[in-house]
Amino acid sequence: MRVIKESVAETTEGLNPESIDLINQYAKAELKEEDVFTFSVLLCDNEIDRDNECFGTDSLNILSELFTGKTGIFDHDWKAQSQMARIYKTEVLTDPHELTQYGEQYTYLKAYVYMLKTEENSQIIAEINGGIKKEVSVGCSVKKKICSICGEEIDSPMCPHTKGQLYDGKMCFGILSEPTDAYEWSFVAVPAQKRAGVMKRYRNSISEYGCLKEYVQAEGNYRLEKELEDLEKYSEMGKRYLKRLYEETVELGIVSGSGFKREFLEKTLKNMGEEELLEYKKIFNKKIDEAFPPLFQLNTENKKCEKLVGDEFLI
Repeated sequence: MRVIKESVAETTEGLNPESIDLINQYAKAELKEEDVFTFSVLLCDNEIDRDNECFGTDSLNILSELFTGKTGIFDHDWKAQSQMARIYKTEVLTDPHELTQYGEQYTYLKAYVYMLKTEENSQIIAEINGGIKKEVSVGCSVKKKICSICGEEIDSPMCPHTKGQLYDGKMCFGILSEPTDAYEWSFVAVPAQKRAGVMKRYRNSISEYGCLKEYVQAEGNYRLEKELEDLEKYSEMGKRYLKRLYEETVELGIVSGSGFKREFLEKTLKNMGEEELLEYKKIFNKKIDEAFPPLFQLNTENKKCEKLVGDEFLI
């Protein structure tokens, strides 16, 4: 399950020797304080977002390690030329004076970022300092989405609850658990929402996968998997029906006296849908009825019957 959370960036002032050492772990040439521009970002937190989901505190600690060293890009465009910054340090912080909606201490993941002071980056640095480049979005992967009510995976057969609904006065929400990877963080144009702009949206789009089935399997949604299974079953039934209709229409076209050869009919009718095939089938049946009209089988010719005795109906 891939997720994206958006937040805001803040500039930082001054670098201590420890920070320079951390930055130089990612540089081939030794960098000095005057060579880099640094700022911090709130990556994600344990507050419930607009999708009624949040990261668990354990997940934030795991993500802290996963995001260290990750590249910053623009609009999640995974191209080398889009790389412009890198996270050199992260930390998980707790606000002792604030609670989440569900009563836990508010906790968030903060990252420290550096970029080179180059002519090419001067415009970006100016926009960060001026508050233009502010919203930051991160992409990561989590293994599970746990229901806050029953503790089972949401959308699994064991969980009967729906996010956003109240159960005995408690709202159901999903806890994003067991992070498996952190992809990148990105400056985005979408305005931040909720608490310093924290927002989450699924990265999963059909275009990122080879087919719908791969998308559903990656999402790990039981209800979607069951729905797709039913759709596949009915799709196979529809294909078999359309194949029989096609074969019947070809045969009717041959025996109807239409004059078309089998090869021509097969090629012409091959890509037609149900409506078109039924129309051709109707035309061919009409031609067959005209060519072979029904014959009367009652032997009543040249007979005058004053009284019916039964012979007239012998076949």
